[in-house]
Amino acid sequence: MNVPLDRYGSAWNRKPLLRRVYNEMYERIAAVCVDGATLEIGGGIGQFKARFPNVIATDIQTAPWLDIVADAQRLPLAHGSIANIVMVDVLHHVEFPILFLEEASRVLRQGGRLIMIEPAITWGSSLFYRVLHHEPVRMSADPLAVGEPNARRDPYDSNQAIPTLLMSRDRRRLEQRLPSLRLSRIDWFALWVYPLSGGFKPWSLLSDRAGCALLALEKKLEPAIGRLLGFRLMAVMEKR
Repeated sequence: MNVPLDRYGSAWNRKPLLRRVYNEMYERIAAVCVDGATLEIGGGIGQFKARFPNVIATDIQTAPWLDIVADAQRLPLAHGSIANIVMVDVLHHVEFPILFLEEASRVLRQGGRLIMIEPAITWGSSLFYRVLHHEPVRMSADPLAVGEPNARRDPYDSNQAIPTLLMSRDRRRLEQRLPSLRLSRIDWFALWVYPLSGGFKPWSLLSDRAGCALLALEKKLEPAIGRLLGFRLMAVMEKR
């Protein structure tokens, strides 16, 4: 296992609130999956596969629990062979997101779904992501840019703005570029627990018990204020 994955795995095992936050996101994903084969992009430390063992887990890095090691921009799968593609915190790391989205459209069957949970750059989250998070936020980027993927690129290179740009400012351009994928749902959520938990950092400002209570409150409030204050978005795209 490489050093970043080892560090993330240690945090996962040590922090019950972190597991609670991510398991809640996994349940959101599972709730909108359709029947059939499910492919996970960015299997990471294997926590999604541990919860849903039948998933086909992939990552650009190697790990014992992965089923396939592959670049998301070049998936070694047949056309129309997958019912669901699921991913958490992956799209904003992909070098050329449009290349991945084209691959997702290719391997999904008709009616299949691409389900992504990613950072959301909102009025409430922007300062945190720009100042306190180690990954950059570049709102001027073109998320539809195309080039030749660099095999030597650091897989942790990122731009946290990419998912928000694709689902808001550049949504119409995406629809015109890739009409085979239709954005059928977008949820803006995660208000306080996620940043206060410290994520995969060694610290947390909340106990697991307090975080559990706050998560329940967040769920009640997110339909009203998630778009304004949310730290996360969940996008569901369907293959036409």
